Amino acid sequence: MKPLKYQLSLSFNQFFESEKSGGVLLIICTIASLIIANSSWGAAYLHFWHLKLGSLSIEHWVNDGLMAIFFLLIGLELEREVYSGELARFKAALLPICAAIGGMLLPALIHYSLNVGTPTQAGIGIPMATDIAFAIGVLAILGKRIPPALKVFLVAFAVIDDLGAAILIAVFYTSTLSLGYLLAVIVLWLALILLNRMRVMSLAIYLFGGIIMWVLMLKSGVHATLAGIALAFAIPFSHQQEDLESPSHRLEHFLHKPVAFIILPIFALANTGVTISPNWLYEVISQQNSLGIMAGLMLGKPIGVAIFCFLAVAGGLCALPTDVNWWHIIGAGLLGGIGFTMSIFITNLAFFGQLETINAAKISILLASLMAGLLGYIWLRFVAKN
Repeated sequence: MKPLKYQLSLSFNQFFESEKSGGVLLIICTIASLIIANSSWGAAYLHFWHLKLGSLSIEHWVNDGLMAIFFLLIGLELEREVYSGELARFKAALLPICAAIGGMLLPALIHYSLNVGTPTQAGIGIPMATDIAFAIGVLAILGKRIPPALKVFLVAFAVIDDLGAAILIAVFYTSTLSLGYLLAVIVLWLALILLNRMRVMSLAIYLFGGIIMWVLMLKSGVHATLAGIALAFAIPFSHQQEDLESPSHRLEHFLHKPVAFIILPIFALANTGVTISPNWLYEVISQQNSLGIMAGLMLGKPIGVAIFCFLAVAGGLCALPTDVNWWHIIGAGLLGGIGFTMSIFITNLAFFGQLETINAAKISILLASLMAGLLGYIWLRFVAKN
């Protein structure tokens, strides 16, 4: 099968640049949060995030409110890729789709095999996600050694990963469900889609409807952040790749920097304040949940991505993109093991209120993500030749 050629769009380049810079800030915020949490100010720092602001704590406002905006951006990116980006072409979309499926299934199976029948079985979704910002940050460091097609491939399968994580949250991490509120969300969403079909182009109307959807989703029991992805697909989108006037494109362009430089750094500050004990390494490696997370991210991701891509190409379903070889695919799979944002997010849902389990899981995520990032960089720097 003939290799697929990729031409990076203006929207993709803008997204790549914002995620690259945001990844650096995420690292700084994570290190700062860890240092403060383990200093003499640690108790006050952790207490701050649990202060009530209305009916929710500050941490909940961050995780349920600000992260809904992050999911809105993910939805807008996915919409762009599906309608006019690389996912619009079936053969081009099939390879990152297969990569995402393999990169979700094998880590989940590894975690499940180590935790089946235990209280930590609920953590099965933790090693399934990929952090786009950190993965892009590593590619940016590698610079011109990385072919453009690999950047597109990695972003595409990471976005699909995030969609898979969102579906996982909706299906498996909803503890209570109010059908009345959920029905109201669906009715409002369908009304916004109808306005879209009627070519109502006022972005303010959709954003106002999105706020109401978020409140209703919060009351329904389904995680409120999913209102962001639902809203993204109700906002009018232009199928012309470089149309800068469509509401979807304008909102996506506007959200790049606030999400990369405000929302995700605040999320890191609120969720990576982990207290590290003197015996932290033993505590981590002695827990099945932690082992499942680390093995899933560091082994399951690259192996799952590589195997499913190989099967798809060997079966004639698709081809490797131009200038991309199997060493590149394995390297992308290693970078896929950087779970961070979504992995921590799912941890909070899976073990709500279980502080010790959450603490150990976060340490495992940070360690695995660090190792995956280093291994991915070394692999692509010294092994993958253009």
